[in-house]
Amino acid sequence: MSPEASDGRSAAAGPGPCRRALLSVYDKTGLVELAAGLVEAGWELVSSRSTARTLAEAGLPVIDVADVTGVPPILDHRVVTLHPKVHGGLLADRESETHRAELAEYGIRPFDLVVSNLYPFTDRPGIEMIDIGGPALVRAAAKNHRWVAVVTSPAQYRTVLDEIRAHGEVTPATRRVLATEAFAHTAAYDAAVLAWLQAEHGEGLLPRHLVLAYERAPAPLRYGENPHQQAARYRPTGRVTWWDRATQHGGVELSYLNLYDTEAAWRLAHDLATHFDGRPVAVIVKHANPCGVAVAGTPAEAYARALAADERSAFGGVVAHSHPVDEATAAAMVAGPQADVVIAPAWGPGTIEALAAKRRNTRLLEAEPPEPYGRHLRQLGAGLLVQTPHHYAAGRDAWRVVTKASPTSEQWVDAELAWRVCGAVTSNAVVLVRDGVAVGIGAGQQNRVQATEIAAAKAAGRARGGACASDAFYPFPDGVEAAAAAGVAVVIQPGGSVRDEEVIRRADELGLAMVFTGERHFLH
Repeated sequence: MSPEASDGRSAAAGPGPCRRALLSVYDKTGLVELAAGLVEAGWELVSSRSTARTLAEAGLPVIDVADVTGVPPILDHRVVTLHPKVHGGLLADRESETHRAELAEYGIRPFDLVVSNLYPFTDRPGIEMIDIGGPALVRAAAKNHRWVAVVTSPAQYRTVLDEIRAHGEVTPATRRVLATEAFAHTAAYDAAVLAWLQAEHGEGLLPRHLVLAYERAPAPLRYGENPHQQAARYRPTGRVTWWDRATQHGGVELSYLNLYDTEAAWRLAHDLATHFDGRPVAVIVKHANPCGVAVAGTPAEAYARALAADERSAFGGVVAHSHPVDEATAAAMVAGPQADVVIAPAWGPGTIEALAAKRRNTRLLEAEPPEPYGRHLRQLGAGLLVQTPHHYAAGRDAWRVVTKASPTSEQWVDAELAWRVCGAVTSNAVVLVRDGVAVGIGAGQQNRVQATEIAAAKAAGRARGGACASDAFYPFPDGVEAAAAAGVAVVIQPGGSVRDEEVIRRADELGLAMVFTGERHFLH
């Protein structure tokens, strides 16, 4: 800040320090250390009630804000800093003769620094946790960042103190950065309050107003969907996700598609492991679609069977293990095709080293279970399509056998696996399963018959006696005929076509068992 600006503040302030800080924080982490550094640098401290008490107990000189305003906290502490002697000191343009004259007329001294963090509304939502004075301080200081530095997080304290010690002030460039963070902070706070109020009135996941507050995660991405595209991962402001807590043990930086495919594989692996009584599951995903899925007795067996389902497609894919990677599983992956990402809840002794030695570019991730989705968002022009998250609403108790033949106990297990995998495959989708392995997956086709034919070609006869799942109903009998040609014994589908009776009759003629789930699983 220029000497002229400092002189302007001193003239308005009269005798005393020319640097003045207002501290009013809920989270007092690092507060005393920051305040001590300010006092050491010759700054004057003004604080609200609890903050002032904390500083006084630490032996630091502090002026209570009530002594500045002449008004004690009122209305159960709802009004403390909302006063011209506070906000005038924050919002004054120090180059304006009119502003300087008004400061002098009303005995208002400017502030050079505001330190304020807000009530923890997201932790304890409620009317009394809606902070008014704090956001007002933060926004006023951020607006006037040409003259005032605003600090909203203990993580910023070190930078601010270092600059004050080096330059006697917070530099203009840093003030601009801090102002940006301050407005992001209050925007996220307001978004949380709005979401809570709408939820309190029963608006649920699709409220009238959807205000999203996200911050860029620190880990960089190599590139976007293609190398010429830039990309970043964003997370809800102030929150961390399972991605933030994941550890990368080896390989190069992740890219946009690595994250997208890993998310798909990790969620499916956990869904299946939970549904199938915690048995080991291996999922291999390529371009967001599963190409190999298996439930088995050991992680190594699950991986080997998932890989054998479609080894050609597995090259360059993502492998997700529901269970820790042991020595046998690592050895199988070393012998198998190159994977872009391998993710597991844990890695056994020597397994990371074994894979890293042979697969230097493979990213090896260790992660906790993924948290459930809140909403599903998709860009639509300048707007958004928003829907509640995909889930399996109908359990097996709601399913109906509609044919003369019924599935055997083994075929029921295969049908359940096929159905759950099918919900993770891009539509039109058909999945063939035999003995706990998705041996054929037909994804993203414009017609269901072709999706079945692709799945059957991949299965190459291995689906005989197994199950076929279709993510939507069969509009004509030809889809069931294609499934029968693949050798399956049971077909599982939503039902609901105007030709259901014709389709059921054809299934009976072919000797198939058919199950209606009553729910559709389109995925686009």
